[in-house]
Amino acid sequence: MRTQPLSNWTHEHVFNQHQQRAGENRTIAIVILTAVMMVVEIAAGVIYGSMALLADGLHMASHATALGLAVFAYVVSRRLAADRRFAFGVGKINSLAGFASAVLLLGFALFMAVESTERLINPLAISFDKALIVATVGLVVNGVSAWVLMSTPHGHDEVHDHDDEHDHEHDHHGHDHNLRAAYLHVLADALTSLLAIVALLAGKYLDAGWLDPVMGLVGAALVARWSYSLIRDTARVLLDGQADDHQLEQLRHAIEGTSTDRVTDLHLWSIGHGIFAAEIALVSAEPKTPDHYKSLIPATLNIVHSTVEVHRYSDP
Repeated sequence: MRTQPLSNWTHEHVFNQHQQRAGENRTIAIVILTAVMMVVEIAAGVIYGSMALLADGLHMASHATALGLAVFAYVVSRRLAADRRFAFGVGKINSLAGFASAVLLLGFALFMAVESTERLINPLAISFDKALIVATVGLVVNGVSAWVLMSTPHGHDEVHDHDDEHDHEHDHHGHDHNLRAAYLHVLADALTSLLAIVALLAGKYLDAGWLDPVMGLVGAALVARWSYSLIRDTARVLLDGQADDHQLEQLRHAIEGTSTDRVTDLHLWSIGHGIFAAEIALVSAEPKTPDHYKSLIPATLNIVHSTVEVHRYSDP
């Protein structure tokens, strides 16, 4: 009998993490653009005595740092993709950077709230005309940055599954948490720039200087809500959160079908944005090979690594 090579039963855990992502180059460009605008706004805020511009510049500074983390995650993920020290690949590095970025964003929302409250108590004079020009330029820069990131094709990366001798090729419909974090940072920058413009116009033409800190509080609330959403989603990946009930039932139904096979233990969790690992234990009066059950897994679930444990039982 001819013996098959051992490689037929082994596979790598790279899962296409070695490939450059669509968002990487665009994120680098946004980091540079954000850093330049950050310097301009901080300088203008100091020179013109505008606390609104200074706060917006500091906002951009925090985001430039966060976007830098996003770029770092892209590079590290690609370089460590084949590192065997990572049991299921490096997909979670992307989510880890997104989580850190979201925490930074939440911290800035708190800073905005504190500073806005202080300005309500102790109003500051603003050089409206010059501050409006810089704030408008900042809004345009943020709008362009958001458009660049939004147009990045990040939802349909191709993924290959190499479970033993079975190769399943399907579309990857997950979301890049890193790219999403960068996009949310840019949107937050655009929001604060817009609120600054509204407040500056109101202060100049309506003598409503109080509107500036009020707009800051509104912006802080919106930014906090966005960051919380991203923290929740990335934490679910980092903590090996179980997939939703619909995915679990879809997998269970595919394995059990109408036969005597019964799933007794089922785990399905994310090991990166849009890719999953599964552990399945089942009992059957007429058990088949693990390869058979793996072949029943729907490709739409994006399960790139699966382990199947089969036990036989007999009716009493």
